Amino acid sequence: MSIRPWRDIERRKCRQIHVGSVPIGGDAPIAVQSMTNTPTSDAGATIDQIRQLEEAGADIVRVSCPDEPSTVALKEIVREAKVPIVADIHFHYKRALEAAEAGAACLRINPGNIGSAERVREVVQAAKDHGCSIRIGVNAGSLERHLLEKYGEPCPDAMVESALEHVRLLEENDFHEYKISVKASDVFMTVAAYQGLADAVDCPLHLGITEAGGLTSGTVKSAIGMGSLLWAGIGDTIRVSLSADPVEEIKAGFEILKSLNLRHRGVTIISCPSCARQGFNVIETVSILEERLAHISTSMSLSVIGCVVNGPGEASQTDIGFTGGGAGSGMVYLRGLPDHKMANDKMVDHLVELVEEKAAEIEEARAAEEAAKESAPAVLAGD
Repeated sequence: MSIRPWRDIERRKCRQIHVGSVPIGGDAPIAVQSMTNTPTSDAGATIDQIRQLEEAGADIVRVSCPDEPSTVALKEIVREAKVPIVADIHFHYKRALEAAEAGAACLRINPGNIGSAERVREVVQAAKDHGCSIRIGVNAGSLERHLLEKYGEPCPDAMVESALEHVRLLEENDFHEYKISVKASDVFMTVAAYQGLADAVDCPLHLGITEAGGLTSGTVKSAIGMGSLLWAGIGDTIRVSLSADPVEEIKAGFEILKSLNLRHRGVTIISCPSCARQGFNVIETVSILEERLAHISTSMSLSVIGCVVNGPGEASQTDIGFTGGGAGSGMVYLRGLPDHKMANDKMVDHLVELVEEKAAEIEEARAAEEAAKESAPAVLAGD
């Protein structure tokens, strides 16, 4: 029996679209997004929250546009944002027209609740005129009446059929710059719907478990549902839906991608759960390190292990490591090798300093590499 490469995930092949400057699908990195929960009409508050999401690493941010004051404010929000803004539209097709004109990079709509075919045509034309992409957003909780009557209840087949009906509405108007989501709060229904949809279309897919719950339960549910799909190669952009600070959605999204080796951002801390053998308070130390290293966006690994049972082995696989050894000190590992001892009470400050130095080295090398690439054509031309 042959075993395929155990770290490789072969992503589903699909065509690529753009949400503003961010490519979605094809060979583009899986984009991480969240949604603001401020009143969109309050441009200042919404911009402040978008800033927090940008700092956390969000590639795309969605804002709800339920009324005209929201789409009026959207113009300022788009102007101030550094990432593409998606306008979330339901029922009122004029909000979609206004959002497109205000500069939204993408319109999240359910074509089935926009209204008549003429209204759908108007929305599509606005998207074409202003360079917007569209997300067809199907939710199990808001399926069309005729599908509920046909299937008796929300189910994967009904969700896929809804999505395909919406695709036809867009393609009849010669619009192809779209992605699709088929979300449910039930993990099994969501996964089955995406599996069916992945076989039926060639467009990018936006993954999510809708209304997943609070920070802990929602993160676990999302990791199970989206993780299984991503492992199968399905998914081009993700949103972890939590009843929590939207920044936590971005953090959870990146952790899901990092755990599958699909994308890396920030410091990955490998730590033990601690036990009676620990040479220092592992749980408290990791909590402090997570907070103090949150500003690091450079990808690297840090192991923090309480004793020598697994500490040296874990440290040999990480950029920086610390293993408790008793007598008030532990061993610091650099590039997988034991380097020097450090007192436990000075360890946190020391590790933060080492990580920041390592991040600066990596970014400096990256900048030099980019500069070399840019100057290479000029050098060749000089020859």
